[in-house]
Amino acid sequence: MFFVDTLESEGLGNRSYLAGGSDAAVVIDPPRDIDRVIAAAARRGVRIAFVAETHVHNDYVTGGLELARVTGAAYLVPAGARVSFPRTSVADGDTVAVDEGLGLRAIATPGHTPHHTSYALTEDGRGVAAFTGGSLLIGTVGRPDLVEPRLTERLARAQHASAHRLAHELDDEVPVLPTHGFGSFCSSSQTEGDATTIGKERETNDALTLDADTFVARTLAGLDDVPAYYAHMGPANAAGPAPVDLTPPRRADAEEITSRLAAGEWVVDLRSRTAFAERHVAGSFNFEGEGKLATYLAWLIPWGKPVTLLADTPAQVADAQRELARVGIDRPAAAATGDPAAWVREGEELASFPRARFADLADVRERGGDVVVLDVRRDSERADGHIDGSVHIPIHELHDRIGEVPPGTVWVHCAGGMRAAIAASLLDATGRDVVAVDDGFDAAIEAGLALTHPGDTD
Repeated sequence: MFFVDTLESEGLGNRSYLAGGSDAAVVIDPPRDIDRVIAAAARRGVRIAFVAETHVHNDYVTGGLELARVTGAAYLVPAGARVSFPRTSVADGDTVAVDEGLGLRAIATPGHTPHHTSYALTEDGRGVAAFTGGSLLIGTVGRPDLVEPRLTERLARAQHASAHRLAHELDDEVPVLPTHGFGSFCSSSQTEGDATTIGKERETNDALTLDADTFVARTLAGLDDVPAYYAHMGPANAAGPAPVDLTPPRRADAEEITSRLAAGEWVVDLRSRTAFAERHVAGSFNFEGEGKLATYLAWLIPWGKPVTLLADTPAQVADAQRELARVGIDRPAAAATGDPAAWVREGEELASFPRARFADLADVRERGGDVVVLDVRRDSERADGHIDGSVHIPIHELHDRIGEVPPGTVWVHCAGGMRAAIAASLLDATGRDVVAVDDGFDAAIEAGLALTHPGDTD
C-alpha cells in the first residue's frame, strides 16, 4: 500500500507532496519551511529517502536542498537544470525505488521550463499518481513565459506535447498532482477544483482538446502579469537557498517604528483591512496576513528593503514570517504586536481613513461629488468591464506611479476589497485623502454605476 499526503502553501497557490510506503517516502517540490515536511513524515512514521524537484522554481524558494541535507535523502533534480550545488541528476526514464514495490519514474515534460520533469509514482510497475509540477495542471498548464521571452512560444508548444505524452503514458484513473494552479501566478490560467485525473484532463484541458496551433495562440493570449519577485526566485534556487531562520524577530517600540519609517523602510501592518482603516500608524502599509500576503508584499516591495511587521498577536507575526520566507524575505527587521496605540510615540495620533461600498460611490457621483475613482485590478480584469471615468493603475504598479493619480479624494477599488486596502494604505501613507471600497465588483453594477466594456468607447 502507498500513501500521498498534500502540503498546502495556500498564500502562494502551491502544493508539495509526501508519498511513500510503510518505511520510506519521497517529497516532491518541498516548501522552504521544511519543518512541516519533517513533521508530516514523522506522523507517517517514514524515512524521507528522496527529495525531488520538478524544475527550478520561479515563484518560491525551495526547501529541497536543506531538506535533503537534514534528512540525508538523495536530492533529485532534472539533469538539464543549471544549479550550483551537488545533486542527483535525473533524466527521462530514470527510476528510483522509494519503498518495497514502490518506484518513482522521471518523465521529461518541458514547457513550463526547458528542463521540467514530472514524476510517476508506480506500484508494482503500474502508475498510481502523477506529480506534474508546472506541466499538466487542473484544467490548464503552467505558464511558458517565465524563463526567457524568446523561448515562450517554443515552450508553449512543448507544454502541448508534454501534456499529450502524460495522457498517452498514464491510465485515465491516475490522479494528477500538480505543484502549481491553486491561485499561483505560475498557472497559465485560473483553475477550477482541487482534484483531477488523467481522464478528466483528457476531456477538459485545452492542452489535450485543442490542436497545437490553437492551444499555443490561446495560451499566449491569456498570459497575465508576472509578479516582480519571480526574477529573484530562480537565481536563488539555482544557487542553493540558505537554511531558513524562523526564530521570532526582535521587538520594536514606538521610537524604533518611527525611525524605521523615517529611514524609508517598510512597516507592514498585518491586521484586517477593517482594523487598519480604523486605526493605524501613519506611513505604514496594510497587507492582510489572511490574504495573499507573500505574493503581493513581495511583488510591491523594493527588493531587499527591510520590513517591520505589526500584528495583533505574535502568532500572526510567526505565520507571516513563515510565508514571507517562502519567497525569500527571510528576516523581518523587527515586529510589534498588541494595541496599535503603543506603536506611536506619546502625543502622536493614529491615522485612519473611511471604507465604503460601491453603492456609496454611486451616491456621491449622483450628488455631483468630484472624486477620483482608482481601479487597481490587473489589465485582464479591467478588460471585462470598468467604471466609466475611472483611472487604472494595477496594484503592483501603484507604488511607483502614485504621482499619476489625479488630485482629489481617491475612491480606490479592486475586485473584492483586499487589493483596494493595500492601495488605500499606499495612498494614505503619502498624505492623500482616500476611501477604500470594500466590496465585490459585481456590486458596482447593482449600485447603478455606469460601466465600460470591451468595444465600448469611454
